[in-house]
Amino acid sequence: CVCVCGSISVLIAVNSRWRCSSVGCPPELSAARVRSTFLDFFRQKHGHLLVPSSPVRPRGDPSLLFVNAGMNQFKPILLGTVDPRSPMASYRRVVNSQKCVRAGGKHNDLEDVGRDETHHTFFEMLGNWSFGDYFKEEACRMAWSLLTEHYGIPADRLYVSFFSGDADSRLPPDDETRRIWSEIGVPPGRLLPFGLKENFWEMGDSGPCGPCTEIHYDHVGGRDAARFVNADSPDVVEIWNLVFMQYNREVDQTLRLLPQLSVDTGMGLERLVSVLQGKRSNYDTDLFTPLIHEIHQVGPYGGRTGAADQGRVDMAYRVVADHIRTLSVCIADGVHPGMSGAELVLRRILRRAVRFCVEVLQAPQGTLASLVPAVAHSLGDVYPELHSEADRVMDVINENEVQFLSSLEQGGRLIHRTLSRMDYKHAVFPASVAWSLHRDLGFPLDLVDLMLEERGVQVDRQELDRLIQNDKVKPHSDLCYYGNTSVMLDVLSLAELQRLQVPHTDDSLKYQYRLDQDRYVFPACRATVLALYEGQTLVSEVSEGQRCGVILDRTCFYSEQGGQSHDQGYFTRDGLQDVLYPVEDVVLAGGYVVHQVTAADSLKTGDQVQLHLDQVHRLSCMVKHTATHILNFALRSVLGPSVRQRGSHVSADRLRFDFTVKVRNHVSQLQQVERCVNDVVSANQVVHVQELPLHRARTIRGLRMVDEVYPDPVRVVSVEVPVSELLDQNTDRQTSVELCCGTHLLQTGAIEDLVIVSERQLMKGISRIVAVTGRDAAQAREAGQVLSQDVDSLAARLTGSAPSSLESAQRLLTSV
Repeated sequence: CVCVCGSISVLIAVNSRWRCSSVGCPPELSAARVRSTFLDFFRQKHGHLLVPSSPVRPRGDPSLLFVNAGMNQFKPILLGTVDPRSPMASYRRVVNSQKCVRAGGKHNDLEDVGRDETHHTFFEMLGNWSFGDYFKEEACRMAWSLLTEHYGIPADRLYVSFFSGDADSRLPPDDETRRIWSEIGVPPGRLLPFGLKENFWEMGDSGPCGPCTEIHYDHVGGRDAARFVNADSPDVVEIWNLVFMQYNREVDQTLRLLPQLSVDTGMGLERLVSVLQGKRSNYDTDLFTPLIHEIHQVGPYGGRTGAADQGRVDMAYRVVADHIRTLSVCIADGVHPGMSGAELVLRRILRRAVRFCVEVLQAPQGTLASLVPAVAHSLGDVYPELHSEADRVMDVINENEVQFLSSLEQGGRLIHRTLSRMDYKHAVFPASVAWSLHRDLGFPLDLVDLMLEERGVQVDRQELDRLIQNDKVKPHSDLCYYGNTSVMLDVLSLAELQRLQVPHTDDSLKYQYRLDQDRYVFPACRATVLALYEGQTLVSEVSEGQRCGVILDRTCFYSEQGGQSHDQGYFTRDGLQDVLYPVEDVVLAGGYVVHQVTAADSLKTGDQVQLHLDQVHRLSCMVKHTATHILNFALRSVLGPSVRQRGSHVSADRLRFDFTVKVRNHVSQLQQVERCVNDVVSANQVVHVQELPLHRARTIRGLRMVDEVYPDPVRVVSVEVPVSELLDQNTDRQTSVELCCGTHLLQTGAIEDLVIVSERQLMKGISRIVAVTGRDAAQAREAGQVLSQDVDSLAARLTGSAPSSLESAQRLLTSV
């Protein structure tokens, strides 16, 4: 074999494993040693400050889903917006190893992972930076010294590219960098010019930018490989990019020299390790081999790709090994699988990993989570949160895996059933079914495409795009609405139901949930179809594709009322369990709960159905509703008894509360309200609910009511203090107590946190607060802190030195 050093060696069997043996061949460096060598080289030999990796969730940068480059956390320095009082303002020479994720957004490697041997969703970026300190010459000389002297890479395996200039942009060639490399000793035949695409780096449409020089490695050696540089050859790969930020791209696309020159370099650890360990595949390095050994399910890993990978077994090994690293790092950093943004991308990664585990590797349930300790062992020494958060990471993965496996099984049956009924002349899968899989079962649309691709079928993309667009433009009003009029029962419809002696819907199950080891358990619900409406017409049967209103004898779905959004979910029909009837709206009219449905198959009165509640959506609404009650109490406690509720709306993602106020609220008062709410949340107080005759409920001291008609008897919701104690006229305990028909938490701790994100006057004397809870609240706090730091930084720069001209004032504005 040919080692990285270029010498010829022999393979010797040692304990059934192969190792390289040759005179002069350096011992194989472990990934941990490669990383520490890089950091120590810059820290100890060249006076760089070692800065820890930032979390993969960007800090106050809404333009990114994940941190995807080493420079992300240093953007305030590069943009000139760093707080002059912060430690970052003093950075001159910096080195680190940054956790990065490239999945979703502009840099998206997700679908390539597993298909080849080099793409990853998670990787480590080794980098050194200079902020107004050294520039091109020292950066190039340090890089060459590290690669050739400390890592021992033969110089004749390395090729260097530099910027050739661009006449249209009036950018000259980077002759300085070419001269530096030539003086270092790089031969002219391995010093290659390239244009804007390859060798000019830009942060975005505007901002700092500059020429870059890249160092490439030839895996083969002993030849002239110049023609393979930047030619997508797997044999010649870029290993290090050195960016020289010397310009600023203005909004009008012109370039201006920066007042402070900076260096930003980046070298992927995984690729560097593959070079130093003499591997063509990153997955054959010690960053991945322990994971692949742990996965080991269906025969040994063979490193095959494409058609040679029969059954995609080796692809599955790579997918699972990569994705478990990403999942472990992201969850440990506080990014959980969810329904939007980075959370949605992470959910797709998790579900892709689960599917390859189960369907290809035939691994038992729980295999994915069982790999977390191996990730912690591999990366935990440099990223200690992987050790401390390992148990939580495993719990999150296991919980999501159970949920997805259930959806995957049902979705697979639905796809198979749909395909069996299809006319294959055009091989087009119905977009409505694909959208139902995505919306109701949580299938990523790219996973639906993948499953269909295996069967030679495609989704009706034009129709699917239309459905997606329609979903995006659905109105999300702040005001409480009462469903679509197409399923509202008018007086004649109600009279007809009563004449037919159709009983009112029993919806008591919506309140019958419980806590089991800190997790909410919702009851199962089987029901009988009692009536069907097409528009305002009572019918005995509806066919596939018809929009209809369905009345059942019982339901566990909450209908839109009391300012709380209706439940979401679907139901299935006995004998046709794989067909989903998504519930689009739930309305209460005259004692009847009407479920608005677009029939996925025929449905008739007398059919038995099983209701499937979207539990995540319901729990989110419960969190917001209980938080609204506590907020109401806190406002009155802080602002005084003149506060009166004037409206509210509770949805899964936020709460809105309108109230009377005599004077404009100060920020300090709203902060006090937040603290009051979060004190109740952190105390994890019990929420008590009791049904009482209306006249008796009205006697409770401190009872909060709004101007509406209440049922009798009525539900009383009290925080911490039992309702029976509040009925005692001798008690003077103050708490949140309201008449409410909504669904609530059983304990306040599930709210986790509450942040008021906006407060404004709707009109004189009435204010509106919008608030978020849980992880959304944590993100809001982080964004607020970043904004506050930016304001303080700007104020510090303005103090005592007002802009001397209009031009300088404009430059200051563009830096904010």
